[in-house]
Amino acid sequence: MRTVLVTGPGGSGRTTVAAATALTAARRGARTLVLSADPTDTLGAALATPTSAAPTTVEPGLTAIRLDPADRFREDLADLQDRAASALDLLGATRLDAEELTPLPGSHELALLRALRDSAHGPYDLVVVDLPPAPQALALLALPEQLRRYLRRLLPPERQAARALRPLLGRLAGVPMPAEWLYETAARWDAELAAVQAVIEDEHTTVRLVAEPTPAAADTLRVTATGFALHGLRADALLVSRMLPDGSTDPWLTEAAARQRKVVAAWQGMYDVCELPHLGRDPRGADDLMALGTPPHVETPPAADWPVEDRIADDGVLVWQLPLPGAVREDLGLVRRGDELVVTAGPLRRIVALPSALRRCTVAGAGLSGGVLRVRFTPDPDLWPRER
Repeated sequence: MRTVLVTGPGGSGRTTVAAATALTAARRGARTLVLSADPTDTLGAALATPTSAAPTTVEPGLTAIRLDPADRFREDLADLQDRAASALDLLGATRLDAEELTPLPGSHELALLRALRDSAHGPYDLVVVDLPPAPQALALLALPEQLRRYLRRLLPPERQAARALRPLLGRLAGVPMPAEWLYETAARWDAELAAVQAVIEDEHTTVRLVAEPTPAAADTLRVTATGFALHGLRADALLVSRMLPDGSTDPWLTEAAARQRKVVAAWQGMYDVCELPHLGRDPRGADDLMALGTPPHVETPPAADWPVEDRIADDGVLVWQLPLPGAVREDLGLVRRGDELVVTAGPLRRIVALPSALRRCTVAGAGLSGGVLRVRFTPDPDLWPRER
């Protein structure tokens, strides 16, 4: 199964591209699912078929789902109250009824991550996901890895070895001990987050960027591309929306089209660009979506892993390559924290665990060239195996 994550600057036509990509794939014979968490049903408007939380068959081979997090949110909170019953009763807390619960901000995005996890077990060849605008989409896709790191720091799995003592401590203290359910909940959350992270990091998962050809979009796109690369995600194409036709006799249209061409020309060397025409209206229905042209076939691009090179020359230096297209040298930052490396690129940050070989090394320097950050490591004589 392949997964295509569609995002771009706000108002760029992400939902339209997601719908067109899914429709094209379905008509090529792929069993396709398109997901959206937009409560206003922009996906249904693009497909000219109202969508809901229940799977909607748009046409043979194409299923659409617009996620509604309300029911699952109520179930999760009710389950949390049940698991924490002893602690809540001890505090004299009044439980919340399901009827008074409404989803909190961010619940739509979390529902999207859960649906992404569940789609891996569905009967589909392709899953197309209509993500939020680029900054929110990047934060959303980075969330599983970040939350798992927080869980490991706050509730280290190795501390569960003392769980046999908790009943004794509870009797001695004379109060209920919530640690058991707390660790069980943390383990369950870690397993669910790991499943979502596995889909996001799968070699068959790609990002499809959408943008209008404007200078503002170009700036947003540069930061977005760097952010996705920072988190190891691969972009398979850039779809340029609302392209004006060339050869118009209207001076205003001619000048506007020329400005678009200038922006697109700057993108040509950085992305696999596919241009989508301006229809003069918001695309609605299969005919309009197909009139946009055929989006590029969903291929699996080269992996965006961060490989460790072999030893260079005779100095024994190891190099960790971090592809960061669009990154600016002045905006980069590196901090070593134990067995982790904190990588900062402007407003973006990722904390990554060092490969085992590099944990026994010290940072010797770094340099950015050709969109690749190369961090140099020197083996620590006190930790590196000695050659005989």
